[in-house]
Formats: sequence, structure tokens, C-alpha cells
Amino acid sequence: MDIRASFLAQADHCAALGSEQTARYCRYFAQHLSDDSAVGRRILTWPGDPSSGGDALALRLMGGLHALVLTGADPELSDLWAQGHDVPEAAMARVFPEVLARHEAHLQAWLNSPPQTNELRRSVALAAVGHWLTARYGRPLVLSELGASAGLNLYWPDWCIEVPGGTFGPATSPVRLTPEWRGAAPVIARPDIADRAGVDLNPLHPVTDRLRLLSYIWAGQPDRLARTQAALSYAAPRPRLVEQGDAADWLERRLGQVHGGVIHLVCHTIAWQYFPDTTRAKIDGLMRRAAGSAGPRLLRFGMERDDSGASGAAMTLYDPAEGREIPFGRVDFHGRWIDWQPPALQGDLP
Repeated sequence: MDIRASFLAQADHCAALGSEQTARYCRYFAQHLSDDSAVGRRILTWPGDPSSGGDALALRLMGGLHALVLTGADPELSDLWAQGHDVPEAAMARVFPEVLARHEAHLQAWLNSPPQTNELRRSVALAAVGHWLTARYGRPLVLSELGASAGLNLYWPDWCIEVPGGTFGPATSPVRLTPEWRGAAPVIARPDIADRAGVDLNPLHPVTDRLRLLSYIWAGQPDRLARTQAALSYAAPRPRLVEQGDAADWLERRLGQVHGGVIHLVCHTIAWQYFPDTTRAKIDGLMRRAAGSAGPRLLRFGMERDDSGASGAAMTLYDPAEGREIPFGRVDFHGRWIDWQPPALQGDLP
């Protein structure tokens, strides 16, 4: 994809997911980015795939700019940011080129690494299936998250999620999620979490990587920023849940550590597409073999992009023992809404 076209495509994604402000910035750079600065030259001659499905080049730049705002390192940029999506293009034309020149080293460093987010509202999908599994099987849950980033979504049992008929999680939680609920009514069955852990190739720490995690939250989303700040503060004093490693290698060890009469739920949200084919195949093989043994009930839940053309991500429960894929509906990529379509709690699964 052409560099400028990738910025325009990212603008469309940001606007669709609630940040017209970031969309405007992306459109500005798509039109006006030049080789007058070292940062501009590097972006315009980017050797890889600049698209959101590849190197996410536009979001690397947006993250670097937001980090300058969050740290107060550039008052002019902070003033522009505070004007929201109505900021005149003339103001962007005055401020952005100067920022690229003034903060070359900072922005070059931000361009070096792909964006890493930990979108809290994806906990909505994990909580919904966790409560459903608890109601169906009545067993404790062991959670294993692949591509867990900072591990904030492993805390989904601790977040207060408002749903029809009540809440998932404690009302006193520092994190409160309010998804638009569509489809079938949820089942509320407080899960017993026997253990939880995750893996990531580059796990982020809730203290030392706080700025990085916050920087990738898009402009004009103060509620999203505040939720993430609250979740990071909650996780900071607790034992670290996420290990560094390859997802398949980690899961192989993890499967040998989980015993007893539990439901072992392996989960991933908008991560499966980024695993190499060899990693996905190894995970599937590991789970089929483990499911055939006399161990815990083993399932894999994914909230992932598909090719259906429908809005949002597909929620799918994979049963390796039976070789089945069980649809559970769809959910917004940022968890703003969920269309919950689970199978019946009683009787055979489809």
C-alpha cells in the first residue's frame, strides 16, 4: 500500500472507532507530509508494509506525538491537541512540521516499534464467555491469554461491566465498562478463577511501559484514557501476569501445568492474525493432543477479525476435543457494543 494511502485508510479506521481527531491528523499527514525533516523522509521511504495490517506506520507516528502531549514535552503540540477535531488545518500546518523537527530523536524512536495497545473494553467479550462457561460447567476457570500485551484483559473478572440484569464483576471496581448490549441476554454466573497468566513476544509492564500504553490511545478519547490509567494503577502493585515468549512454546509448557477439574480457557483478542502460520498450526496441534488426554476441559476462545464482511470481530469458541468451532456472535473491535449470540446453555453444543 502507498504511504499516503495508508494514512488515509488509518484515518477511516480511527473515525469509525470513535476518534475523528486522530483521523484528522492522519488525513493531514497523508496530504502534507514532506521530506523536509528526517522523520518525514523516513516515513515517506518506509521499506515495509505501512498499512494497519502490517507495520501500522500512521499509528507509530500518532503514538509518538501523543507521548509528547502526555509528558508535556511540547506546549504548542499540547495546545493543538486540546482543540480537538475542530482544530483549523492552518494550525496543524504551523505546528506539526515544527514538532517533527524539534523532536526528531523521540519520534524516530517511536517509529522503530509497532504500536502495542491493551484495549480494556475487549474484556467484555472475555467476561461474557467466562460467565457462560461458568454457568454451563460449574467449574473453576484457568485463563491463558495469547498476545496479552500488559495483561490488563486478564483482569476481566475484576472489572465492573454493566450488562442487562446486573453486572459482570464487582461494583466497586476501579474500571467500569458500559457496552451497548445486543442479542441474547447475558448469563451472570460469577467465575472462580483458579489461575491466570499470559504471554507476549514483547510484554509491557504497567509501570515502566505506562507511557507507551497510554500513548497509543487515540486523541479525543478521554474516557478510554482514564479507564486505561485506572487499570494500570490496579495492575501495578500486583504480581506480573505476562511472560515474554513465543505463544506456542509458552502454551506447550502451560498445558503441562494445568491440572484438576477446571475449564482451561485459552483466549486471544485481535492477536491470532499476527501469529505466523507455523505458530497457529502448532497451537492447534498442541490443543488437540492435550484435549484427547484425561486432563482439564480445554477450550480456546477468540475475538478476531474475519472475512465475513460483518461489523466488528467474530467471537468463536473452539473445542479441540470435538474439532468444532462454535459461534458466539460479534463484538466491536474496541468493545463498544456486543451482539451476544451464544448456543443454549443446556443440551449438546452445535
